Amino acid sequence: MPGLLLGDVLPDFEAETTKGTIKLHQFLGDSWGILFSHPRDYTPVCTTELGRATRLCGEFGKRNVRMIALSIDSLEDHHGWSKDIMAYNCEDPDILSLPFPIIADEKRELAVTLGMLDPDEKDHKGMPLTARCVFIIGPDKRLKLSLLYPATTGRNFDEILRVVDSLQLTAEKQVATPADWKPGDCVMVPPSMPEEEAASMFPAGVYTKDLPSGRKYLRYTPQP
Repeated sequence: MPGLLLGDVLPDFEAETTKGTIKLHQFLGDSWGILFSHPRDYTPVCTTELGRATRLCGEFGKRNVRMIALSIDSLEDHHGWSKDIMAYNCEDPDILSLPFPIIADEKRELAVTLGMLDPDEKDHKGMPLTARCVFIIGPDKRLKLSLLYPATTGRNFDEILRVVDSLQLTAEKQVATPADWKPGDCVMVPPSMPEEEAASMFPAGVYTKDLPSGRKYLRYTPQP
């Protein structure tokens, strides 16, 4: 099945959405982007996911991230479902639309191109549904991170926010983030960086963990 690899440029597709017709690259502009797909409208897990994405939209906005969702249902269904999502969030009943667009991919053409279909999850016609994909796109329109969840498992949007923080930090600074890293935690100095260069680049200090192997590859520094 066609799909995307890390570093690939996202196709500059045109699509009909709840916010009108968009072209992806123009929609993203100079921003980072998150494109995330959903199996179906009017389903419980998807409703909780888009509800959570709506609540966190301001946090993604602070990080210059534009969000866009995709489902294989119609625009009419998307608009109707949006009201349910806002009600789930206990939002003002007069606010009937989500803060980000949802793509209507009824023919599954975009889902096939991007490798988003789940062959094990099918609708009543036996057609495959979209999986819970997450594509994080850099300002250069290249795929920076890809996550794939089955229909039965809802995504953790706090984790998606965390990896955006890591991707943006490591794109700007020559560091890496360790397991379970959160903003403000220490980061890791790449093993390829000489000690003299690391000392100059990280004036807050570089701390090395002593290991039985004697190798000095676990090096930490406060987040720059």
